[in-house]
Amino acid sequence: MSEQAATPAPTAAARPAEKAESLLLRHVAAFFESPLAVVGLAGLVLLVAAALAAPLIAPQDPYDLAQLDIMDGTLPPGAESLAGYTYWLGTDEQGRDMLSAILYGLRISLGVGAVSVVIACAVGASIGVLAAYAGGRIDSLVMRVVDLQLSFPAILVALVLLAVFGRGVDKVIIALVIVQWAYYARTVRGSALVERRRDYIEAARCLALPKSRIVFRHLLPNCLPPLIVVATVQVAHAIALESTLSFLGVGVPVTEPSLGMLIANGYDYLLSGKYWISTFPGIALVAAIVAINLVGDRLRDVLNPRLSR
Repeated sequence: MSEQAATPAPTAAARPAEKAESLLLRHVAAFFESPLAVVGLAGLVLLVAAALAAPLIAPQDPYDLAQLDIMDGTLPPGAESLAGYTYWLGTDEQGRDMLSAILYGLRISLGVGAVSVVIACAVGASIGVLAAYAGGRIDSLVMRVVDLQLSFPAILVALVLLAVFGRGVDKVIIALVIVQWAYYARTVRGSALVERRRDYIEAARCLALPKSRIVFRHLLPNCLPPLIVVATVQVAHAIALESTLSFLGVGVPVTEPSLGMLIANGYDYLLSGKYWISTFPGIALVAAIVAINLVGDRLRDVLNPRLSR
C-alpha cells in the first residue's frame, strides 16, 4: 500500500476546527500588521499589569491613613519626605504619593469599566438577539425602549441614577450597565436580523431544535464579531464616564479614589502651580483610553472585511 493511500483523510469534525484555527490566525496576523494597534495593545497590557500588581509595586498604600503624613502634602515631583523617601510624581494635599495613587486608581477605573461592559454586553446581547429572532411586536417594543434609552445623554442618565442609588463602586457599575446595555442590544439585533435568514438557521428549525438552542448556540455566536468591537470601544467609554462621574463627586467614594477623583483633588491647585496633582492622573487616564481605542479601531478593521484596506 502506498504512503499516500495509508494517510487517513481528515474527518468532517476536524475540518471546521482547522478552518476556525486558520481564520483566527489570519485575524491575529492582520491585527499585528498595524504598528499603532501593536503600540496600543502593548500600552494596554502594561497598564493592566501595573493595575493588577499595584499592591506589590506601589511604594505606598494610599488607602492606609497611617502611612500618610500631612507634612508631606503637595510636594513637587522628585522631592524627598522628612523620612528620606523620594516622591517621584509628587504628593497631593494629604501627603499621598501620586505614583501609588495612580496605580490604585487604575485598578478601580479599569475594573469598573471592564466589569460594567461584561455585564452590559451579556444583558444587551441577550435582549437584542431574542428580539431579532422573535420579530414582530416584541422586536418593535424592544427597539422602542432602546431608542428611548439612547435618546438621552449617557452622563445625564448616570447622574440621575447615582443621585438615586448613592455613591459606591457597585452603584457606579449598575449605573453604567443601565446606560450601556442598549448599545449592545442594537448592535446584536442588526447582525441577528441578517443571520436569521441564513440556511443554517432554517436547517436548525427544520430539525425542531429548541428555540433557546437556536438563539444562543447558533445565532448569537455568529453575531460576536461586531459585538467584540463595540465592547472594546465601550470599555474606553465606560472608563471616561466613570471618571467624569467621580470628578463631579457622585461616583466612587473618597476612600476608593479612581483616576477621575484624583484629577478632581488637584483641580483647585492648578492655578497655584501645583500641576502634578491633576496632570499625572490625567495622563494615565488619557493613555488608557487611547490604548483601548487603538485596539478597538484595529479590531473593527480586522473583523469587518468590508473595512479592510
